[in-house]
Order: sequence, then structure tokens, then C-alpha cells
Amino acid sequence: MRREKPYQVVYEDNHLLIVNKSAGVLVQGDSTGDKSLVELLKAYIKVKYNKPGEVFLSPAHRLDRPVSGLVVFARTTKALERMTALFRKREIQKTYWAVVGRKPDEKEGKLVHWLVKDEKRNQVTAYDSEVPDSQKAELSYRWLGEINKFHLLEVSPVTGRPHQIRVQLSRMGCPIRGDVKYGYGKFNPGNNINLHARRLFFEHPVRKEPLLCRAGLPADPFWEEFLTLDKEEIKLEHMKWLHE
Repeated sequence: MRREKPYQVVYEDNHLLIVNKSAGVLVQGDSTGDKSLVELLKAYIKVKYNKPGEVFLSPAHRLDRPVSGLVVFARTTKALERMTALFRKREIQKTYWAVVGRKPDEKEGKLVHWLVKDEKRNQVTAYDSEVPDSQKAELSYRWLGEINKFHLLEVSPVTGRPHQIRVQLSRMGCPIRGDVKYGYGKFNPGNNINLHARRLFFEHPVRKEPLLCRAGLPADPFWEEFLTLDKEEIKLEHMKWLHE
């Protein structure tokens, strides 16, 4: 298997840095002490632009460590404030790919649950109706195809709750491949899971222009089998979202 780099730059300007993160890479530092994407990208900016002193860079949202795909970083405080507002107002269209071991009963649908997070265990429970201290979570999904008894789902979350896609698909009876925390029966190599932040579409917070970013699949033979199911062209997808 090819060794994958921690990230690939997808989009870059004076305000934003958007990268395709490899699975297993931390976005921000934690108690493990492992090098984070923030640290790696600050070093990248410092060298590329010969920046003296401290580099400002802050993630505008979260992506779990075992998940791969697009992460947006703000390079200025103005961009960070505006990107945070876009995520909060749900003005960013997010699309994920998830590989599951069971085909959903319906090829497409909408899932609504109420989530409660156990902070000590870092685990979320999904309920079918509202319970104390719960947050409503919504997503839509559609089945894209099957390869070697695995199924590829395209998932579009409406809300942005912690572990939302993982726990909601599991609640539907379709845990993500490798996601033992949420019901899959076997770990993947490296304890990563087959969930990939595939596309982001939003209005640039400063330039006020539509921006579509798309993340190539991880350099993993398992993922690459699903390239044959990706029949959407970026231009067509861009035009569809522009007219929604």
C-alpha cells in the first residue's frame, strides 16, 4: 500500500487554506501529543511565504481523527469569524462518502435523531425522539453502488453534531466500515474508518464568490475500488448547487 501524506492542499489564498486530510491525522493537538494538522500547516505557511514570527491559522470546523477529507482553515481572524458564521447558519453544503457493510432498506432517505454525547467516553448515542440534554441531528443519504459486498453511500448532513454521520448510520443498521465504536465488527488497518469528507460548496467569506472543493479519495486500494462509482462531473455538480 502506498504511504499517504498527512494532507494535500486543495485551495489556498490569503484568507483560507483548505486541505484534504489523511485518516488518522489530528486536526488540533490533544492529550496524545501527536503532531496535529494545525502544526503541520503552520510550518507549511511559514516556509512557503517566509513568514516571520507566529503564523495565524485556525480550523473553521471539526473532522474526527479516523476520518479523511476536506478541512477548512482560516488564515485571518476576519475569515475565521465569517467561516464560523457560515457553518453556524448552515450555509455550507457538505457531502461525505461512507462505506458500509449493509445496504440500506431504502436507497435514499432522511435521518432525524436526537444525540447525547458522553464526554468521558467520547461517544454519542442516537435516540428516535427528544430526550434530556439531546441535540437534534439531520442528514440525507443516497446509495451509490456496491463493490465486493460493500456499499457506498453519499451523505449530506444538515446539522454538524459530533460523530453525527457515524452514529446516525449505525442507528439505521449501517455502521461505517472500521467504526468499531459505532457497531462495525472489525477494525480497519490503523484504526481508521471509511468515512471521507468529499465535497464542500459555499460562498467565499471575503471574495463573495462561489467556491466548490472536492477531495480525492485516500491512497488506499480499498477506497480506489469505488472510483468507478463516481460518475458526477465537478462542473455539473457546481451548476446544480448554484441553482438550488
